[in-house]
This record gives sequence, C-alpha cells and structure tokens, in this order.
Amino acid sequence: MRGSPIKVLLQTTIPTTADDWCIARFSLLGQFLREQRRHGAPLFEVTMRDRESLGAPDSVLSTLDQSEFDEMWLFAADVGNGLTAADCEGIARFRRQGRGLLITRDHMDLGSSICDLAGIGEAHHFHSRNLDIDAARRAPDDTITTSISWPNFHSGANGDYQEIRAVAPLHPVLANPDAAGGAIRFLPSHPHEGDVSAPKNQRARVVAEGTSKATGRPFNIAVAFEPDSNAGPAIAQSSFHHFADYNWDVSRGSPSFVTEPPGVRMSQEPNALRHTHRYVLNLAHWLAGSAP
Repeated sequence: MRGSPIKVLLQTTIPTTADDWCIARFSLLGQFLREQRRHGAPLFEVTMRDRESLGAPDSVLSTLDQSEFDEMWLFAADVGNGLTAADCEGIARFRRQGRGLLITRDHMDLGSSICDLAGIGEAHHFHSRNLDIDAARRAPDDTITTSISWPNFHSGANGDYQEIRAVAPLHPVLANPDAAGGAIRFLPSHPHEGDVSAPKNQRARVVAEGTSKATGRPFNIAVAFEPDSNAGPAIAQSSFHHFADYNWDVSRGSPSFVTEPPGVRMSQEPNALRHTHRYVLNLAHWLAGSAP
C-alpha cells in the first residue's frame, strides 16, 4: 500500500484571469481530493495553478518531469496558444517516466493547444485542428448557442446532469460498486462538449459515452490510454465542465461570457454528485497506478 499521498497537479493553460475558466473555478475538485482520507491520513496532496503567462515556457510545465507530481490534470481553456513547445516537451517527458495525465478541453477550438501534446493530443478533435475523420461529427449539435460551432455536443444545461454509458469491458475509472450495474452513470452536463476519439495507433479505447439531448447522437466522453513501458496512464476527456465548480454547483457562478440558462438538477439528485465524486476518485487513483 502506498505510504505517502498521491501528488496531484491541477493546472490550466491560461494565466490567472478572474473572468475566465482559471483554476479558481475548479476549487470544489481540489477540495474534494484534499478531503479524502485513509486511516486518517490524506490520500492526495493537491497543487492548483494557472500558467504564468502566454508566449513563454511555463516554469512548471516545461520542467514537469523534474517535479515530484505523480499526475497532472490539464484544463485547456486557451484559444490555441496555451502551451509552448517547451511545455509540451516537459509534459511528454513526464508521461514517458510513467506518470499520469488527464487532458481535457471544451467546444470548437477551445483548448486546441493540446493538439501539440505527443500521443494523447491525437485523441482531441477541434474545429480547425486535428479534425475528426468521421465527417458526421463535423457538424453543429448544439443549436441553441449558435455562436459556438462544432464540435459542440449538447449533453444538457450547466447545473444539470447527464446519464452516461460505461463502454464494455468496464474500465476501472468507470467502476462504482455502490451503483446498480456497478458503473458510473452520471456526470455533470454541458451545452457544448468537445470531441474525443481513440487513436488507432495507440493502446487507447473509448471508455465512456454520452448522448446529445439536442439530436440524440452518441458522443465520446472519455478515452483511456493504458500505461506501458513507454508511457504512463492517460485520459482524454471531452469537456473540463465535468470538473468545474459551476457544473457541480451553479451557485458558484460562471464567467460573464456564459449566457445559457443554468439548470438545477445536480442539486436535486444527490446520486449525480456522488457518481461524479466516485469518478474523480477513480481517475486520481488510476492515473497514479493505484486502486481506490
């Protein structure tokens, strides 16, 4: 059994900006991980930070392989300029050492700098970079916010939850022994999620799917990259809104550019947040090579 806390870095690809998806808007995620205990001892040591500036290598990301972190969760909220070549090289070395990555973004081209990440970047499809080979997915799905084009899978309002499907065989990050069927069933919803798929040249597969409430089309929520001798475990997630404060509790507020009316179903269905918490816990352990 691991004797020391798992060291987790929660990191964005933008400088600290109050009216944006900066790391302060993921405080409930950080709080949840910090509260986890086993025999009274903390399970996780959490560091939360935004990048220092744009255009120059970030002092942490560019040297991530020299850090003591066991895993990094990267919330890509940039417009294509959130990672430098040196940052990508530091992150790649980090994963080659066997350490874990969760890389997530959002709609259209938001967070598209992650296309420059070796391996896992291939799992993320954007409007103008690394387009999905399936032409049917290169079309608007969310028809409410017309200013945002594809990919924009509509899984529901911010503040509501969506019912997801664990793809067989059940992956450890989707396991929930306390739930009917033994799998995670609920995650926060979002009006316009991004597009992920499993690269065919890697040990990766889709492990969770959602369904558009606008069109009924299925879409991928998470792709898992199994660890091997060349790389650590990784997850490509369709939207960072699955982890944002606003999507767990709308009373926490959102940046001013969010105009869609929020929902309230997350606060009305306790199981939705329980399943989300279980998913977070599973991810944090699996990325560190341990069991919940």
